[in-house]
Amino acid sequence: MKHLVLTLLIASSTQLLHAQNGESDYPPANSRSMSVPLFNAKDFSGFTFCMKDNADPQQTWTVTNGVIHCSGKPTGYLRTTQVYSNYFLTVEWRFVKIAPKADNTGILVHIQPGDKVWPQCVQVQGKHERQGDIFLMEGAEALEHKGKDKNTPVPFRSELIAQGSEKPVGEWNKCEVICIHGKVETFINGKFLNEVTECTVDSGYIGIQSEGAEIEIRSILYTPLKY
Repeated sequence: MKHLVLTLLIASSTQLLHAQNGESDYPPANSRSMSVPLFNAKDFSGFTFCMKDNADPQQTWTVTNGVIHCSGKPTGYLRTTQVYSNYFLTVEWRFVKIAPKADNTGILVHIQPGDKVWPQCVQVQGKHERQGDIFLMEGAEALEHKGKDKNTPVPFRSELIAQGSEKPVGEWNKCEVICIHGKVETFINGKFLNEVTECTVDSGYIGIQSEGAEIEIRSILYTPLKY
């Protein structure tokens, strides 16, 4: 097992360099053999909710035909009941529709205890045409974010590479996040878009935001990483 994990990490480092050079072959295929589905395609087992003004989450979040549907209203999030650290996270999701001020969501990693809207965590932006930006929320911090307020993201490493990374509304997007020892890296549909290092939070719950956009999520996969 140790040799398998070491092989995976070596392959991951090589693929990351390829991705940073504009190639879209990361993460390595053999990571899939270690993946664990966090969403069982049936119900919200393993998840809990935090909604603004203690709204009923059943009015926002539903599961139909193996897919999570989020109406986007009111604001809030679903999150795992288990804490995670050092992992690949793969979320496949899509916009059902977008409209002005109804085009936003996000993936939350390293959510700290004390649920509120919004929690201390690292947010991988899911806003239409800005997928892959990184926010440091409610006191979380990282080297690349120092000097910025909580409403200012760490922007794409390359606006040029980011162009066209998101698929059209109605098509499935794949967001991949690597969280390992204080570093968070984001990939959208195979393109390396962003990175923060020296994060002050490096473990916590995993969540997805309800923030205006009507979205669907068909898979949430977790792959552990260890040195």
